[in-house]
Amino acid sequence: MSIQIESQHAATVVGFVRGDAGMAQASAISAAIGASWRRCMIEYSLDPAREQEPFVVDAQTLKEYRNRHEHLIQVASAEIDWLYDHIAMSGCALLLTDAGGIVLYEKADPTILQTFRMAGLQLGADWSELRQGTNGMGTCIAENRPIIVHRDEHFRASHIGLSCTAAPIHDPDGSLVAVLDASTLNAQGTRETQTHIMALVHLSAKLIEKCLFLRHFQRGSVLRFHARPEFVNLQHDGALALASDATVIAADEMAMRLLGVTQRGELIGRRIDEIFDMRAAEMMDPVSPSAVGLWPVRDALLGRRYFASLSHEAPDVALSKYRIRSTRGSDVMQLAPPQSTKDVLALEDLAGEDPQMLRIVRSARRVATSSVSVMIQGATGTGKELFARALHAASGRSPFVALNCAAIPESLIESELFGYKSGAFTGARREGMKGTILQASGGTLFLDEIGDMPLALQTRLLRVLEEHEVVPLGAEKAMKVDLRVVCASHQNLRSMISRGQFREDLYYRLNGITLELPRLVDRTDKDQLIRNLLSAETSDGRPVAIETDAFQCLLDYDWPGNIRELRNVIRTALAICDGGVVRLRDLPSEVRNGASGAIASEMQSPVFEAGDAGASDLGSSLSPIEAAERQALVKAIRTTEGNMARAATLLQVSRSTLYRRCRRLRITHRGL
Repeated sequence: MSIQIESQHAATVVGFVRGDAGMAQASAISAAIGASWRRCMIEYSLDPAREQEPFVVDAQTLKEYRNRHEHLIQVASAEIDWLYDHIAMSGCALLLTDAGGIVLYEKADPTILQTFRMAGLQLGADWSELRQGTNGMGTCIAENRPIIVHRDEHFRASHIGLSCTAAPIHDPDGSLVAVLDASTLNAQGTRETQTHIMALVHLSAKLIEKCLFLRHFQRGSVLRFHARPEFVNLQHDGALALASDATVIAADEMAMRLLGVTQRGELIGRRIDEIFDMRAAEMMDPVSPSAVGLWPVRDALLGRRYFASLSHEAPDVALSKYRIRSTRGSDVMQLAPPQSTKDVLALEDLAGEDPQMLRIVRSARRVATSSVSVMIQGATGTGKELFARALHAASGRSPFVALNCAAIPESLIESELFGYKSGAFTGARREGMKGTILQASGGTLFLDEIGDMPLALQTRLLRVLEEHEVVPLGAEKAMKVDLRVVCASHQNLRSMISRGQFREDLYYRLNGITLELPRLVDRTDKDQLIRNLLSAETSDGRPVAIETDAFQCLLDYDWPGNIRELRNVIRTALAICDGGVVRLRDLPSEVRNGASGAIASEMQSPVFEAGDAGASDLGSSLSPIEAAERQALVKAIRTTEGNMARAATLLQVSRSTLYRRCRRLRITHRGL
């Protein structure tokens, strides 16, 4: 291709992005291509005139990528081979990339294979927009939809001989996992001539998606349905994966289309008998006659008629789906690092596949954009603040301001919450301070450990919530606030009300809806949570592996500290393991030994009961001073009826010190 043509193309791209007035071609450039050109120049600082050598990962890294996507490649390769035979077009290459743009599989015209290599169309090549500018694979990833990038629609002048047609492939939760692309060199004809190829590529991508969905849930129950009986159990039917209690845990795109919903969240977390007029208990019974073959159903909302079938498999953890053989001869599970990191997880990220969490998330989503106050209950470590942040992210409000009522001395909570004017008290800042209530105006105020708020401040908080205004300390004039309050507590607030430790009127004002997060030991998707945390805690972007006996040990442990304890154990194991493989010896002794976690711990149930059950076991091992110390701790905890924060105040020590002493002296407690 002549240097003049390439220079003219580069000038066109630059002129378009800069908005030069005299560009006659601007109207012919599609919105998607124009947006991509802007990203490439403005965000990535790419030069359309510069010829860039293709970036190809090394052989070891490519092997890791391919191992990570082993099941994807197995499913997609057969479909790609079929598609290659049916496109019947010379000079064509079919490519499968991961969500980052790395080519994992290729099928190319062997007569011009070397030409493809020179153009960068090869295994291990990085075709993200960041590396190669506007192109079929990279722009499909950026736009997350099918796209054609024909000849001079490419960003780089060196690529204008290419014509690319790409379609996204999504995993069962709807996240982009791969891209299928058909690229030709020296393509003839107009952009419209690529529409036939686009139809075939898009069809194959959807078929791969369906296969991935069914393979992912092959150990569970999947309901497949369509308005025409002959289409059930074929590519174009809808598929819903079900938990053991008939709760929907996943839905494919066709199920969403057939049922007329725009988001998976509208289906996930609902029982199947809320969606169709069927008896869930009878349907989920694998020996029931109605669970075999096809049967007519109607959707509960509009009464539309469908035909459905249900497949049952053994409810098994199915570690074999993730198992590979390591060079050391041990069975290990290799897990991919996350495709991207997010500062705030979405509600769907926290739900996992646990039916109880799915129902909680569904309830949270319904009130997310309202002004209804939310009370989040749950044992310490279950992720109450993470959930509050996810709820806030779904609300569209801003900002999010958090205050931990248990972490601030009682004498300072009032000023932290309500703020103060200059000179309000000795030691106050000269410029005063804006309290968390005013800081959160227009957004969400998250009050963690609300049960530790002093009674006097509870009265003032109630007044703020009722009148929507706050008076800072030392001020005379009230200030209006627009507030949405989310609270959290590990304590039993109703019991505190009966003991006179929490205001009943404030409780009902805060308790618009209560969401009680389950303990980790009660979740049915513990295996998935462990895999997600192992992947999320990788620091170098490489896959992490864990021996299956170590993984089973993590599954079997009771996790009294819930998700917080699990995360800490995983972080430590990843830090000390050899060769990127977590082994049994890398886990703490209490996890390996299956300790029940009965010793005193902050990460236990909402209400504490201190006792002398362990005193006789200690026997003469306690010195007189230690015995006296133990007696004083037990007395303080009983006096405060299990409120560890108040017990710590009574003893004039920090709460963490109190917990540490309880562990050392084996003072036990149990949730009521």
